[in-house]
Amino acid sequence: MRDPPRTERLEQAAVRTLAVAVCVCALAWVLDLPRTLRWLVYTEQFLATMLALGLALTFLHYRASRRAGGCAPWFDWVAALLSLGVGGYVAVVYPGLVEQLAYAPRQGVAIAAVLLLLVLEGLRRTAGWVLTLIVVAFIVYAFFGHALPGLFAARELHVARALTQLMLDPSALLGTPLLVAATIVVAFVLFGTLLSACGGADFFTGLALALMGRYRGGAAKIAIVGSSLFGSISGSAVSNVATTGIVTIPLMKRGGFPPAMAAGIEAVASTGGQLMPPIMGASAFLLAEFLEIPYREVVLAALTPAILYYVALFLQADLRAARAGIERVPQDRIPTLRAALHHGWVFLVPFAVLILALFRWNVQPGTAAVYAAASVVALAYARRASLGRPGWRVIPGALVETGKSVVDILMITAAAGLIIGVLNISGLSFGLTLVLVRFGEANLAVLLLIAAILSIVLGMGMPTVGVYVLLAALVAPALVKLGIEPIAAHLFVLYFGMMSMITPPVAIAAFAAATLSGAPPMRTCWEAMRFGWTAYIIPFLFVMSPSLIMQGSWGAFVLAACTAVAGVSLVTIGAVGYLVRPLGVPARAAFVLSGAAMMIPAGAFAGAVLTDILGTMLGAAMVIREVHGARRSRANLAAP
Repeated sequence: MRDPPRTERLEQAAVRTLAVAVCVCALAWVLDLPRTLRWLVYTEQFLATMLALGLALTFLHYRASRRAGGCAPWFDWVAALLSLGVGGYVAVVYPGLVEQLAYAPRQGVAIAAVLLLLVLEGLRRTAGWVLTLIVVAFIVYAFFGHALPGLFAARELHVARALTQLMLDPSALLGTPLLVAATIVVAFVLFGTLLSACGGADFFTGLALALMGRYRGGAAKIAIVGSSLFGSISGSAVSNVATTGIVTIPLMKRGGFPPAMAAGIEAVASTGGQLMPPIMGASAFLLAEFLEIPYREVVLAALTPAILYYVALFLQADLRAARAGIERVPQDRIPTLRAALHHGWVFLVPFAVLILALFRWNVQPGTAAVYAAASVVALAYARRASLGRPGWRVIPGALVETGKSVVDILMITAAAGLIIGVLNISGLSFGLTLVLVRFGEANLAVLLLIAAILSIVLGMGMPTVGVYVLLAALVAPALVKLGIEPIAAHLFVLYFGMMSMITPPVAIAAFAAATLSGAPPMRTCWEAMRFGWTAYIIPFLFVMSPSLIMQGSWGAFVLAACTAVAGVSLVTIGAVGYLVRPLGVPARAAFVLSGAAMMIPAGAFAGAVLTDILGTMLGAAMVIREVHGARRSRANLAAP
């Protein structure tokens, strides 16, 4: 085999070096090395360095056109060097530059203008045109929005002043979203990459196969369990589909599921991974920062809705398989649980370390992820012979892979910082909140419906972090203004933003699954929406009664959680049309009605306890009726 040309080798070396530098800088900041070494470094200096490295890596790793191939052209090298130069200059001179920002100094304006163009091009290459055009629209509004009439008129600022504030102020580009991505997200992605490199992804798939393969519709249950486990540490629904779907979708098709249904199940399961603690696609950390609450409160609040989501998905897979006569996975493809755990049990240890670090030792999320990553490496080295892995040698490759993986998140959170900066300097957030509040004053249900639709529309085509930050800045404040619990408001917009992943017309997770299954994309979207129906309902429930997300007494929470799980199960039975035998239309309607009554939390309004009682009575009666009916039918068939 011929060696690659010198320019290609140079490019590969540059990409590897930049990727490792991104990880090393992030880990150094997470572990607080500057303070340990008694270096006085502003947070903005660190972020400018990370942005410089991320932009340079973007221009060398991503081509200007998706169709372009081969080595990076000369202008990509120029852009990469310019990124390092501009970002490095900001990092070096920032302590003095920040004191002059209010006067829009010429060198600050020039640096800001160049940096803006580089960030927009980096965003276009990594996230595509949709988010880039949204950011451009916000920036144009910041510059010229003062000419608009009414509530949406922006505060008038000179273009030079607005430019420096957006690009160099700590409340805009160099703000919280970029800081979270440059520290916590990098640490968790490194943890996930190391886990996968050491065989963790294979272990989770094998564990799901051992646990669920022996049951009817086992292939779908494997996809649900595997995608939820891997998705909880993955930062992208699409990458979750690509990683687990390549195994689970063919398995479901071989098991008897139609291609569109198999793709829909995988898309919904992978999307739910972004709502499953502990990581929630990195949005959990941003949510904690926005609300200024401990990270563990976010995890506890998000846990019950995520469980409801997967209960409905799991039950649907089971009942649909029973109705269609889809059996278990063939025995020769199912490992024993003992075999699955024999070599892979070590991969449960890093999660134990992560949970202990977060909830027992009370360390910061980024530091906890570093501890967990270190435990992965230590275990991989200690058991390198049995795992068949290279031990310490996984580290360089994992650093490179992590640096490449997080560069798009760095660009997206940089864009999120720009949007937040525009909202701060223009007053748009106040105007939009006022408009939505006026809608909500007449009818809160109307406001929630508008907020849900806005969240789905604004989230289309965007990754998890970008979806959440945009909605947290634009939509959530209006909900909070009307008295909705802040954490409930933020989870509400996150849920509906994530539903854009499976909702037409830009359902990127469903489209990715359709590509793997060979099913029509739109049909896959509808199947995904049918399976993911709970995610369209659950946010309204915890907004009406925050006890469902542990905002209140333990007694209220237990009652709300139990009735919600039972209600979701009954509605699912009615929607699928099967329990122990096929259901007729009246029986299906009765199950849906009883489940809907039980899903209404007892604290939603005065007298809501009565709906739980009536729903429980009707649901129990219907279950008893169907079970006894099925027994009588079997007895009649068995009679001579």
